[in-house]
Amino acid sequence: MSQTLPPLDPSAIAAAPNARAWPFEEAKKVVRRAEKLDKDEVIFETGYGPSGKPHIGTFGEVMRTTMVRTAFRLLTGDAIKTRLICFSDDMDGMRKIPDNVPSREALEPYLQMPLTAVPDPWTNEFSSFGEHNNAMLRRFLDTFGFDYEFASATDYYKSGKFDAMLLRALERYDDIMNVMLPTLGAERQATYSPILPISPTSGRVLYVPMKEVNAKDGTVTFTDEDGRDVTVPVTGGNVKLQWKPDFGMRWAALGVDFEMFGKDHQTNQVIYDRICAILGGTPPEHYVYELFLDEEGQKISKSKGNGITIDEWLTYASSESLSLFMFQKPRTAKRLYFDVIPKAVDEYFTFAAKAQSEDAGQLLENPTFHIHSAMPPAYDMPVSFALLLNLATASNPESREVMWGYISAYAPGVTPQTHPHLDALVGYAMRYFEDFVEKSYRAPDDVERKALEELSDTLARLPADADGEAIQNAALDVAREIERYQDHKRLGPNGGPGVSGAFFQMLYQVLIGQERGPRFGSFAALYGIENTRKLIEKALSGQLTSRS
Repeated sequence: MSQTLPPLDPSAIAAAPNARAWPFEEAKKVVRRAEKLDKDEVIFETGYGPSGKPHIGTFGEVMRTTMVRTAFRLLTGDAIKTRLICFSDDMDGMRKIPDNVPSREALEPYLQMPLTAVPDPWTNEFSSFGEHNNAMLRRFLDTFGFDYEFASATDYYKSGKFDAMLLRALERYDDIMNVMLPTLGAERQATYSPILPISPTSGRVLYVPMKEVNAKDGTVTFTDEDGRDVTVPVTGGNVKLQWKPDFGMRWAALGVDFEMFGKDHQTNQVIYDRICAILGGTPPEHYVYELFLDEEGQKISKSKGNGITIDEWLTYASSESLSLFMFQKPRTAKRLYFDVIPKAVDEYFTFAAKAQSEDAGQLLENPTFHIHSAMPPAYDMPVSFALLLNLATASNPESREVMWGYISAYAPGVTPQTHPHLDALVGYAMRYFEDFVEKSYRAPDDVERKALEELSDTLARLPADADGEAIQNAALDVAREIERYQDHKRLGPNGGPGVSGAFFQMLYQVLIGQERGPRFGSFAALYGIENTRKLIEKALSGQLTSRS
């Protein structure tokens, strides 16, 4: 799918050379490369293995590459055309049968066949397993509005788009072998070939040594599965390359200028580069990102199914919050699990709010600028995700209407119709609360009981419509009078001691059953002063601890 790219803001173009955000740092390398090679078009690429459905890593690669592409456009003022190619390695052999197919036995005869030669096990809509998963990839990318061009390895091999490179690979076969053999063990060296023929007899991708490589005729000879020696041309889809040589060959064939990949590819980067150079290409600029970790700190694996899927993230938050998670510190290993979602959601809206008042230079450092391809949207979000979660925890709502009753009282005139993004956030918060929020209330000790009683009395003296700031200040006044919560390292408004964070931690542990929460004044204003006092009464009477 290729779309019309949005126009660029002249003020952003003017500020771009001084931008320091990582997409600009990477884009500057691509600009220097384009100038050195005198290119009038720059190719960005991402790769995809269609052995399974698109996953969160696929989203991350395309999103991050799009961010670099947008930065490149700003640095060049769109003077150099750009393309993003999403390449599917759909000619790879099916090495194992996926667990999620209706009948594993039905696919057993197709093991080691190219994915585009394996029947579609799910529907009759597609001609092959590979085509089915390619369609899922395109639908996936289209859902997020990415501008890209889809490319199929099967199409490129069979249509002749790779023929020139394959013939060159025969001419430089020994050079490629000299790169590959030192990376292999002795046993593998004896049978290795960078060229994988497709058996004329069985249709399988064969991992066999070449008996003859004829660069003049453009053919290879090998022993087929039936024991006969067979000679086939390397053109026309009769062979494919092993995955490491294929990486470098594709860069040379497509003229790729930028590709990012995970840290697990880093040790092979020099191999990809050398193969690309052997075949006459100039290796692209790379960006190596760190891999995601699960809740136990282990690397996320598709086969293990640990971590979180993109569908699971989108059950509890928007794609923009996921894009923010992808933008932040790509070269730092990060836990990708459900508990990171609330923070990502609120940080996204915080950055979006800042973007509305920032000048061009500041805007280029704002994540929402990169998430939205230089066009960050404006939102009016009177309530944060964290506040909604605490509201749900305190109120145990049975419906969205209950949540909106509190919101409308807190912010008159705000409705699901006037604030659809907030309404979506309410739905996300309720699902997250239902599935993940575990409440563990504790009983207050004698000091805490006195503090809660004083807080309730202080709240009773406030106007019913007191805002979050007034409630927060009232709570601080209560805490300052209690020695346990005095912080002598901080100065209060009258030169006395400040208030320790332990006071507000106590409030959330005792009243909400959580270790932490958003600003207490904001929560109490949203929940309502009278409801907050009733909550305190329940805590003092032991009703909350009986629910833990």
